[in-house]
Amino acid sequence: MRIQVTPADIAASRYAISPLGEAMSALRLCAGQHSVPGLAPWTARVRPAYQRLRREVPAVGALLALLRRGGYNADFIQPPPAGTGRSFADEIAAVRATPRERARYELARNLAGHRTPPAYAQRIFRSPDVVDRLADAVEAVWATLVEPEWPRLRTILERDVVQRAGRLVTYGWGAAVAGLDPRLSWDPGGPFGAIVVADRQPDVYSLGGKGLLFVPTVFGMMINYVEPPWPFALVYRASGVVDLLGPPDPDRPPDALDRLLGRTRAAVLRALAAPATTSQLVRQLDLTLGGVGGHLAVLRDAGLVTRTRTGRAVRYARTTLGDALARDARPG
Repeated sequence: MRIQVTPADIAASRYAISPLGEAMSALRLCAGQHSVPGLAPWTARVRPAYQRLRREVPAVGALLALLRRGGYNADFIQPPPAGTGRSFADEIAAVRATPRERARYELARNLAGHRTPPAYAQRIFRSPDVVDRLADAVEAVWATLVEPEWPRLRTILERDVVQRAGRLVTYGWGAAVAGLDPRLSWDPGGPFGAIVVADRQPDVYSLGGKGLLFVPTVFGMMINYVEPPWPFALVYRASGVVDLLGPPDPDRPPDALDRLLGRTRAAVLRALAAPATTSQLVRQLDLTLGGVGGHLAVLRDAGLVTRTRTGRAVRYARTTLGDALARDARPG
């Protein structure tokens, strides 16, 4: 697949976060429908809650019965975010507002040529309140798997957006696409160039000045949206996820960094796997603003972190020495 761009698309492109998308991706990760390297510890930790959810909310199984690899998936269940700053409540309201005829069309298209869903799922898909039943299931997934950890997860996603958002304007499409996913590449040929998606679809699309929506994900995999009524969008894996949620190095004592720096200061250094502001660290670590500021000052004096001002925001990042100390270190 090729997504052709124009100079006008640079100014129109944007980055956004989708709480609803994270809920659906977390569900599929727990169900084993896709995998994310390094997140097995998180999956194991939430497995009991996931299993209880499957028993208590049958429509969750209906959601899972729809997933196709390399084929069409009903868009109304997991639409791209309509803009920045959208909450889960905003996104689930958009799902519930889906006209029933549109939902039935997308479900029929999703299921065409797909494996036959279980009988209970077929009854849900045929029900007159199918949109609300599937939306209720998505809401239950959010409340069970994602919402309890959302402040921390949102911080990971926000930090990724801050890191990447300036690349497109400053360096162009090649820099914006680089490193998002092995299946994505930039082809500078043609009038203005194109984003190439390594899949089986030979289709060519043009952004036509509407720009591209970039959506980072913690739990998901690459997804592209290229059909109306949705904006052109690419979902990609956020950076720093494994550093913050993945497993420790089995050969390193789990409390080595804690013993060296102190438990809280070590946690601050670990949390800087991706650059962050003081307020983001406060949310992620559940510490006071003054406490985080004091630890950052010590880490900076020791040459383990640096600070950079961008507009009104001051962002902290680990130095090479800080990376070497923190890498693969986890609290016990």
